[in-house]
Amino acid sequence: MTRFVLFCSLFYAVVVRAQVVQPPYTNAFLQNELASVYIDVAPDSLALILGDSLYSGYTTMATMHYQSSVLDVVIDSVGFRCRGNTSLASQKKSFKIDLNQFVSGQKFVGLKEINLNGEHNDPSIMRTYTADQLLRASGLPASRTSYVRLYINNEYKGLYINVEYLDGNFLDLRFPNDGNGNLWKCYYGADLTWLGTSASSYQNNYILQTNESANDYTALIHFIDVLNHEPTATFACAIQEVFDVELFLRNIALEILIGQWDGYAYNKNNYYLYQRPSDGKIVFMSYDLDNTFGIDWFGINWALRNVYSWSPSNSARPLYTKLLAVPYFRDRFTYHLNDILTNVWNVSALSTQLSTMQSQILAAAQEDTYKGLDYGFTNQDFSNALNQAWGAHVTSGIIPYLQTRKASAQLQLSAYQGLLNPCVAMVENIEMDGSEAVFATDLSGRQIPINQKNTMKLITYKNGTIKCVYEID
Repeated sequence: MTRFVLFCSLFYAVVVRAQVVQPPYTNAFLQNELASVYIDVAPDSLALILGDSLYSGYTTMATMHYQSSVLDVVIDSVGFRCRGNTSLASQKKSFKIDLNQFVSGQKFVGLKEINLNGEHNDPSIMRTYTADQLLRASGLPASRTSYVRLYINNEYKGLYINVEYLDGNFLDLRFPNDGNGNLWKCYYGADLTWLGTSASSYQNNYILQTNESANDYTALIHFIDVLNHEPTATFACAIQEVFDVELFLRNIALEILIGQWDGYAYNKNNYYLYQRPSDGKIVFMSYDLDNTFGIDWFGINWALRNVYSWSPSNSARPLYTKLLAVPYFRDRFTYHLNDILTNVWNVSALSTQLSTMQSQILAAAQEDTYKGLDYGFTNQDFSNALNQAWGAHVTSGIIPYLQTRKASAQLQLSAYQGLLNPCVAMVENIEMDGSEAVFATDLSGRQIPINQKNTMKLITYKNGTIKCVYEID
């Protein structure tokens, strides 16, 4: 047997970063019942945010009453406004509740803001829910979600999905003791191409959400500089110094599988970048996942599109294309695709979970008269949405999409080769110290047998030492 011991701080960092904490659901994100959210707002103020100030982001004062079997609370002086981009033109609006817009420090079950999404173009009202469940199951940063009934001035506005907002609280929960870094929300046009050294060139598409007073874009600009300008010979190592490549490859693999065309890789839109203070590296996170699982506006079958050539051919997406041009990164991308398809993408289990949730929200959806105002969705369309295409922009039911995407992706996958990170120095036949081995993990953080052969593993010893080992029979 040959044993290789690797001095690999990069590998160790990869494993730690892959272990994103998934916080438990709280009373703000009930999984077994629908809470009711009542908003009381002055009629003239409501008319203003729905009319003349719709596109301005104007926030008015309101009172929120959150009612469920486990929590019944009234909070005065909250901010209330419409939210979204193209969805602002919809009849079934989405809304934001800002707990400390008018009262500094005010929170609801630890939350500063609440996003209530109308899902106006999804007859199932379940695509965002399904996407976030898969992100969470894949060990990726994901918003917690729940369903609520929304009432405004005692008028039922329909079934809404409550989607956790990405802010400092979100970061603290996913990255414990490492959540106070800079967070950028990336809007349409954020293709990560080079725009120069001035922060002002980036501020329209990459909006700083935390530490706003410092307004520091240095790390973001440096990351984009490395991404676009580092020579090919040194690119693989340089990009790993400034960016959590492993977490991105897993994240983008899942986005491609769920058909998220409205994210970075296809539509240069809807994602966040976060700089971890502990190592200064940028982390990629998904956002706004309703245009998935067969929602299409381009005439493209996303369930069949090749996973290795996802981006539009005539538009720059350097973070996707340049990484996949590196054999090691492409191999790791293949690993994550296969791992998700094998260990997360269980169509039978997902079908059961979706059917259970659909039954739970059925009454609220059927009573929702707003769901049909934009595209004419009916109660029967809601009932059929898991298994049937509605037509037009809804080209597939969610479950058939899950089946088709899994089959097509598996046919497209290259063979995983287990290539070694080119930036890791390797020394052959170095003896391990005498300390007792406690456990071993693979490069995605899952525990594996200590004596497992023919795989890269990290062994943790009783004295606290961690070493990367590759043993060949």
